[in-house]
Amino acid sequence: MNSSDRRAPRGTALLNDPFLNRGTAFTTAERRALGLEGLLPPQVETLDRQAERVLAHLDAKPTDLERYIYLSALVDRNETLFYKVLMSDPARFVPIVYAPTLGEVCKSFSHLYRRPRGMYISLDMTGRIAEVLRNWPVPDVRFLCVTTGGRILGLGDIGANGMGIPIGKLQLYTACGAVPPHTTLPVQLDIGTTNAALRADPLYLGLRREPPPVAELDAFVEEFVTAVQEVFPACCIHFEDWKGTDAIRYLERYRDRVLCYNDDIQGTASVTLAGLVTALRIKGEQLADQVFLFLGAGSSALGTSDLLVTAMAAEGLTTAEARSRIVMMDVKGLVEPSRADLTEEQRRYAHAAAPTRDLLETIRRVRPSVLIGVSTAGGAFTQPVVELMAEINARPIIFPLSIPRPECTAEQAYGWTDGRALYAAGIQFPQVMRGDAVFRPGQANNFYIFPGLGLAVYAARPRLITDGLVIEAAHALADQVSPSAQARGMLYPPQSQILDVEVTSACRLAEYLFANGMATVPRPDDIRAWIEGMCYSADYGTVGATSRSSNRPA
Repeated sequence: MNSSDRRAPRGTALLNDPFLNRGTAFTTAERRALGLEGLLPPQVETLDRQAERVLAHLDAKPTDLERYIYLSALVDRNETLFYKVLMSDPARFVPIVYAPTLGEVCKSFSHLYRRPRGMYISLDMTGRIAEVLRNWPVPDVRFLCVTTGGRILGLGDIGANGMGIPIGKLQLYTACGAVPPHTTLPVQLDIGTTNAALRADPLYLGLRREPPPVAELDAFVEEFVTAVQEVFPACCIHFEDWKGTDAIRYLERYRDRVLCYNDDIQGTASVTLAGLVTALRIKGEQLADQVFLFLGAGSSALGTSDLLVTAMAAEGLTTAEARSRIVMMDVKGLVEPSRADLTEEQRRYAHAAAPTRDLLETIRRVRPSVLIGVSTAGGAFTQPVVELMAEINARPIIFPLSIPRPECTAEQAYGWTDGRALYAAGIQFPQVMRGDAVFRPGQANNFYIFPGLGLAVYAARPRLITDGLVIEAAHALADQVSPSAQARGMLYPPQSQILDVEVTSACRLAEYLFANGMATVPRPDDIRAWIEGMCYSADYGTVGATSRSSNRPA
């Protein structure tokens, strides 16, 4: 359909269309032509002046939760203005529209609900999923972020309350990676919830039932994935915050069949690898010479470990040698062969050792150079734990990645190691002052990876996302940390530069896709100019016509 084939909305219908509405920025001529006279105050404002008003409102809000609610209302009435604000200061707004504020949002999502965004595909739609997906008004969806709400930010199973996650994740595709928002679709697969308190909550919006048996769930997911290929054939499925065993199973099932990506597994692995690459450049050491201890043995730990094994193999180790350098602990203790509760994926990292639940004892035995927390157990890296890591290593690498409560804070890590720790957390901490020294803790957050990866996939249109591409994303990010930044202990580029970082990563990943025969479009002469030409820009286009700022394609 061309824009000329669709009648643009007029009057109040236009003001209620968040994709085309520009509020007080409609010109006098546009107001007369589009039936808006008398419906707006007489002053005509620029987008910048509108953003100024929004920022003043946000400054007056007492909490980030209130700021999230305000921004949610803004995107419902004027999407262009929403992205103008987010893209003006990503370092400020990412923690509001995503972690850590989103954790609070998801706990109360059904209570905060205002109006629908995205799609809810529930078990009672089995047999009709393709039909239901066709209700979405945009035919060319390129990124579909889907969750069951089975494991959200350390909150456990919160069912349909998890919808806030795909909404926020896809907003970062645009705000950080300039992926056009009209190409994205958040989806909640409502399979029920194990959370009895939610099922009893009269305001809960999801199915009030337990999740189905595995066989029924597998059939439901298979129908969903097949329906996406039918209805949105160019779409990349982004799996997000599924229960760990489901996350691993579905990634393995579909990664070689369809264009898909699991951010909890592959995104966490990639951003962790990027931080490790930078930390080891500071130390002057190789990845293959490290010993890794993970607190946590779920999908994030396993996905990161598998990627580390691949990366260490590239440095000359065998798979068995690389796996031998990775040790895991979880709530039941050391991952070792006598445990009968291990999954097949965990058993790959079960090394002969006496059982123990003592993290300090394990550190003394293993003598790790890298300590990674993906346990959701806030505060688990105690002072004795961190001090022992500093006793064993001149520059201990400590990555407490759990969100929203990391295993230790930046201030604790620097204080307990006399400033020697190379530190990154899953959330952003402020800089730490110790005497005359300034420490700038890194944030190993996946938003450093998936927006740039998404922009490259949007542009080059590969059929699959491979481990090689995910590893390349890590190196593309690490290579943007300058030697001067490394000298200040920085492991990631500044968040204030996130858009340029993601575009640069996207160009590098597009080069990789073309070089490896994975792209399905012709190679341009100038990849950077080609990528930048596809980037979304938060500005007002022509009313009723498609523009880069419009969320509704012709």
